[in-house]
Amino acid sequence: MSNQEYVPIFRGNGVLEYVERDAPQIETVDDVLVQIEACGICGTDLNILAVPPAHKAPPGIVIGHEGVGIVKAIGPAVQSVRPGDRVVIANRLTCGQCDYCRRGLDNQCTNYQTIGTTIDGAFAPTLRAPACALWKIDPSVPRDDAALFEPLSCAVGSVKRAPFQPGDNVAIIGAGPMGLLFALLYRTLGAGKIILLDVAPYRLEFAQEMGMDAALNVTQVDAAAEVKRLTGLGADIVVDAVGNQMSQALQLARRGGQVILFGLRPHDNPPVNQYTITRYDLTVHGTFVGLHPFAQTIQLLESRRVQPSVLVTHRLPLAELERGVELMRTQQAMKVLIEM
Repeated sequence: MSNQEYVPIFRGNGVLEYVERDAPQIETVDDVLVQIEACGICGTDLNILAVPPAHKAPPGIVIGHEGVGIVKAIGPAVQSVRPGDRVVIANRLTCGQCDYCRRGLDNQCTNYQTIGTTIDGAFAPTLRAPACALWKIDPSVPRDDAALFEPLSCAVGSVKRAPFQPGDNVAIIGAGPMGLLFALLYRTLGAGKIILLDVAPYRLEFAQEMGMDAALNVTQVDAAAEVKRLTGLGADIVVDAVGNQMSQALQLARRGGQVILFGLRPHDNPPVNQYTITRYDLTVHGTFVGLHPFAQTIQLLESRRVQPSVLVTHRLPLAELERGVELMRTQQAMKVLIEM
């Protein structure tokens, strides 16, 4: 039986090179080998493959982290999973020893590694990962829903930061995959109106087809005036899923409202009117991946109350990973899954 696998290796400067290599093996006592079923293409993957790159990854690595698969083998110290278990990936590996980890703020770990960014990821038939990165999920959860565990967990971890009551009106800036995951969550939680804002007709049409209350093209309408018209006072909660829209978010929120800053654009530095925050008693939450959202996300997926697979528009083989990246980059796809 061959122990070789055909995998795409990131070579830098936007280049993927497909090579045949030895399949990963157990190397440490807490290693787990996972036979990957499918892996979603994430915005992070697009940023790694951008020229110039918008997210760092070392050449020679296998990217991809939105994976689901079956445990093939485990190291002698592993107790949390067994061969045959179905698992999903919590890709951020924290050290547990830095000052922030010891304070319980593991999302701010200063010595973290990331599956698919700093160590080999899931765009491959086999993934080697430490047991702490893997969460069991019931086989009854459809593959395509399970594959989106990681991005859903980021939204779950962020939503719980801002106080919410059923009936609250929510405005979400950015109708891409993450913005729509927020929309699905808030709809399940019992939001009043859910309003998506974007500049891309494809994404706005997709949001409307999902049954969201409004999808506004900010190049064609006065967004703040329209949100106020739809909600009466303005949104109770505003989510910036883009990463450079804080000024717009402040304009959409009602007085005393909540703003969640989720998107990441490290090179952007938009001006912010601090007076608006103070005068209108706004609360602004910076949210980064969330603190311990994984058990909740597993329960949510197993309940079937949120089914993120509604975002999947394309399913492609591993050999067409580059095509999937281009489809998402050019907004011809919402979410692409790579099948192994």
